[in-house]
Formats: sequence, C-alpha cells, structure tokens
Amino acid sequence: MPTSKITYLGELRTEAVHLQSGTQIVTDAPVDNHGKGEAFSPTDLTATSLGSCAMTIMGITARRDEIDFTGSTIEVTKIMSAELPRRIVKIEVNFNMQTPEELSEEVKQKYIRVAHTCPVALSLHPDIEQVFNFNWYVAETV
Repeated sequence: MPTSKITYLGELRTEAVHLQSGTQIVTDAPVDNHGKGEAFSPTDLTATSLGSCAMTIMGITARRDEIDFTGSTIEVTKIMSAELPRRIVKIEVNFNMQTPEELSEEVKQKYIRVAHTCPVALSLHPDIEQVFNFNWYVAETV
C-alpha cells in the first residue's frame, strides 16, 4: 500500500497526503530557488525528518527506560551547497533535552548513540554531514 499521495498544485507547490491518517503537508520551493518560501521546501522536510526521527527513536528508548523527555525541543539547520547541483551538504540538529531529573553521563551518551541510529540518519547519503548537539537540562518543577 502506498504511504502518501502527492499532487502538484502549480506555482512550485505540492500537497502530500499521508494515506493512513489523511494528514496533509504543503511544500513550496524556497525563495532562493524560484519559490515563495511560504511552506516547508522538500529539502526542509528532509532536514526536519532527521530531527523528528532521532527524537522519536530516543522517545521509544526513553519509554522503555521510564524517562520522560516531554517538553524537549529540537532546532534544525539545513545548509545547501553553494554550487550546482543543489543539494543538502549539512544538517545541524540542536537538541534541548528536558528531563525530570539529572541524568548520568552514561545515560546521556546512550541517548546520543540512539539518536544517531534513527532510520533517517542511516538513510541519508554519507556525503551529508550530520551534526548533533545536545543540551541537557532538568525541568523546573512547579
């Protein structure tokens, strides 16, 4: 069964529908490539998928370990090549990991290793530099 259906909307835009859930994503070409930049570009989605996938895999492991990462955030920066052909050359993923209590260095290292084993990280071309930075902090209790 197909995963998604993509329709070209014209004006360098597409609409992708996740067939199982019906969720929709609109893409737009970036401003530096003839688009309006009013939605994720396809390469934005690629970079964003890396961060989302890494957090999901860490979340699966954390659930098993009974650690709650709720409230953690990720900032993703995509760097495109300066020359042709256009392609992603680097994705920087900055994790702000919120935990309910201080984690040992050993546990932190475990999650850093897990992040690097997500399916998207393992599927990207090896020429794309993947940089993962982690900032760990304990959630403030109210």
